[in-house]
Amino acid sequence: MSRVPLSVPQSGIWFNERLGGAGAVHHMPFAIRFSGDLDVDALRHACAGVVTLHPALRAAVREEAGAPYQVEGPPVPFEIVDIDPGRLAGARREAILRPFDLAAGPLTRITLFRLGPAEHELLVVAHHLVFDGQSTDVFVADLARLYGQAVPVSAPEPPDLAAEARRVAEGLPAARAYWSGRPTEFPDVVLPGLDRPDDAVQPGESVEFFLTEPILEKAAAQLGVTRFELVVASVHALLFRYGNTRPVTALDLGTRQAGAAERIGVHVNELPFSSDPRPGQTFIDHARQVRAGLRELYRVREVPLGRAAPGTRPGIALAPVSLTYRRRIAPPEFPGLRTEVKWVEFNHVARNALRFHLVEGPDGLGVMLQFPPGSMPRPDAERVAAHLLDVLRHVTDEPATPLGALPLAEEPAGLWSDRSYPEAAAVPDLVAAQAIRTPDAVAVVGENRLTYRELVDRADAVAASLSRAGVRPGDLVAISAARSERLVAGVLGIWRAGAAYLPLDPAYPAERLDYVLADSGASALLADAASDLSGPVRVPLDPPVSVDGFEPESGLLGERAYVIYTSGSTGRPKGVEVGHAALTNLLLSIRDETRSDPSATWLAVTSLSFDISGLELWLPLVTGGRVVIATEAQAADGGALRALVSAHGVTHVQATPSTWRLLADAGFEAPVTALVGGEALPLPLAARLRPRVARLLNVYGPTETTIWSTVAEVPPDPARISIGGPLAATGLLVLDDDLRPVPTGVPGELYITGAGLARGYLGRPALTAERFLPCPFGSPGARMYRTGDRVRVRDGGLEFLGRTDDQVKVRGHRIELGEIEAVLLGHAREAAVAVHEEELVAYTVGAVGDLRREAARVLPAYMVPSVFVALDRMPLTPNGKLDRAALPAPDLAPAGEAGTAADETVEVVREIWEEVLGLDHIGDDESLFELGGHSLTIARIAARVHDRLGVDVPFYVFFDVPTVAGIAADVADRRASL
Repeated sequence: MSRVPLSVPQSGIWFNERLGGAGAVHHMPFAIRFSGDLDVDALRHACAGVVTLHPALRAAVREEAGAPYQVEGPPVPFEIVDIDPGRLAGARREAILRPFDLAAGPLTRITLFRLGPAEHELLVVAHHLVFDGQSTDVFVADLARLYGQAVPVSAPEPPDLAAEARRVAEGLPAARAYWSGRPTEFPDVVLPGLDRPDDAVQPGESVEFFLTEPILEKAAAQLGVTRFELVVASVHALLFRYGNTRPVTALDLGTRQAGAAERIGVHVNELPFSSDPRPGQTFIDHARQVRAGLRELYRVREVPLGRAAPGTRPGIALAPVSLTYRRRIAPPEFPGLRTEVKWVEFNHVARNALRFHLVEGPDGLGVMLQFPPGSMPRPDAERVAAHLLDVLRHVTDEPATPLGALPLAEEPAGLWSDRSYPEAAAVPDLVAAQAIRTPDAVAVVGENRLTYRELVDRADAVAASLSRAGVRPGDLVAISAARSERLVAGVLGIWRAGAAYLPLDPAYPAERLDYVLADSGASALLADAASDLSGPVRVPLDPPVSVDGFEPESGLLGERAYVIYTSGSTGRPKGVEVGHAALTNLLLSIRDETRSDPSATWLAVTSLSFDISGLELWLPLVTGGRVVIATEAQAADGGALRALVSAHGVTHVQATPSTWRLLADAGFEAPVTALVGGEALPLPLAARLRPRVARLLNVYGPTETTIWSTVAEVPPDPARISIGGPLAATGLLVLDDDLRPVPTGVPGELYITGAGLARGYLGRPALTAERFLPCPFGSPGARMYRTGDRVRVRDGGLEFLGRTDDQVKVRGHRIELGEIEAVLLGHAREAAVAVHEEELVAYTVGAVGDLRREAARVLPAYMVPSVFVALDRMPLTPNGKLDRAALPAPDLAPAGEAGTAADETVEVVREIWEEVLGLDHIGDDESLFELGGHSLTIARIAARVHDRLGVDVPFYVFFDVPTVAGIAADVADRRASL
């Protein structure tokens, strides 16, 4: 073989190899199992004959001045390995993964595993630079003929590279017109259980099965499409069911001309294909729409995407999901042997989120799904395989099914708890009953201690005072006071008067408090002397202890317990009405989860205006324990809270992540049951807290479903964070936009049903109807609350993925701010991301290292913040949550060049560009790709930069900064670091 330029497809594969990190992704193995009396020498000679017929198999690929070319390499080795059958899988894997030396060659390896006297396996591993899927058919057919010597085998005609180059050049205008109106970079794909996979090639696993039933043949004939078009339509329908509104797959499209059918080589081009399905569209219409779209794509199938759409970032895969389909020959016969051909062996790597590899032959359809187990658990990949079969079988029998109604097997409607407390009573009745059982036991520790008897007596004095002021059962009473034992007695007193309480935190702005008082229609205000609020009838928090003629209300389980105003994501504050039955269900459920009993001491650290305070105040008091009240000053001081826990033998602590950081920073460590909620629990914080406490429970729930709805115990070495399963009498539904259950592992919006649902929003029936919907999955009359939170079912619980209203769109890309924050939290103690003037801004506390570089290593470029702002501490609301509105505005003024290259370097780079591109007067900021640059252009420029400036510029840099000035600056930086 003389020195031969690479073909157009080969050039693309070589460029990807030069980008680095390809690993074994371009290794194409297949195997033949021989049973019987194998003539090893005849097989050896047959393999040598195939290599002689197809010289590409023994080629090497070298480079000169940035131009790759193919030369003849050394002979292809034929290795014989005696091995025990039990060790075959490991030996096969090692042979498949062993790297090729492209420059030395050859680009093919042949190994014969001798498993016994009458059992052998031939493994062929070829590099994609010289091999494609149909080449397997050619190799096996030629090998069988040469082994049997039944038919003389002649060498095929060598490839006509000049004709191929002409076809690509002639097709370039049409291809550029085709791609000019279509995207060439695609968002992340939604798949069951999938985390964002790294862009780099990862270790992979596969799910494989073989179908003998003629599904494709039957369905394709019914629909009037080809089998390949049916496969693409089915995969896109499945992706659509997973929530991908514009499914896209990277497709391997064959480019063989008529004369190349019997030639081993590379005749394939990968191109992305997207479809536009609709929920009500029948599969028939969808398949025909896919057929029309594919036939448009076929017209430009020979032109690589990088040529047709200059500037498209190269990669091992052009989309998160790729698909290969081919029809193979019938297995040829080897005289005197029983043979089984494994037409595609797994190469043990994952090139993207998921690769569908289908090979159809006369005896059936082989399907392989390749996936990265580090990003998608095997059960989820198996679920995808089962779902694909569901789709294929269903559309074969019922092709008129709307896409949105395609059934997927084993998908439950949600997670449910049937546990309930039918004999429960309202909290004031439970506390009163406890006071009868243990009147002298300490109930509350604040500025002073109150026994259960003293607590109830004070509460009844408050209730009598409210009654004398005109408060009636069912009224709403506002309460505003500093945190102390008096506040607890005040709330209990409101309940004992038959009223519901409305908390007003003195730390909130006066304007908000005035609005809440006016909007709520509260009939009275229970306040301490320090409060300057005005409005309804004012009743002192410390009334005279006189209950003459007063009878406390009881049997309140069916009544309203409290109204709490929440801000929500938009609009004015709204009051959430919560009933006594919902509160009691929550308390008794958490009692069982935390094993809280009369020996428990809870720390109350949360503002009464934050609904989670209801748990830490009342759970100990309905179970015979005691509660220790932290003052406002103590609640903001980690050291003070740590001292309270130690001084009072606290056994249970509930707090937001921000408060837990305060405690951890203060060196907190105690054998307590710790509850974290109110905001998402970051994995680094969970890992930091878990060794310091006896138990760590992650709890989740909106105010509208009464404090908490789910709970998950964090294990000793957490790998991920779950919000767990439902509390008692609670249902968790993960639904799509049309209120259908999403498949297990697929993100959807969380809807909550059951005993914890609030009554609705005070005085806002339209909003109540919008958020509290009829539940189609429960008993008649059941309701469900739309949380606005994105979750997915994983490992039997729920994984929180962020708010639906935390999705932002920046320069056309839809972005989850929480995903960026999760990455930053791996390198900073606290992190928040916001959008200012169309720029992503990251705020961090306690950052370590180069955050921009760490973010860029994991996230796509459009998700890397433009600005990083270091803060001493994050701004918090009075509830202890992050106050996003208080994050400071960043300085978005354009920064100067970090390292301006010397004028001499700029001129050398410009001169190189002008030589390679054949242009004059290239400006500093003109784009390489707008000037006609492509992958081979980059290789030639990089080679000349190395020769003249002594620096290796990685190919990917040309896509990051595709200008003379950008490359010159990169060269200057690299020279400075030498």
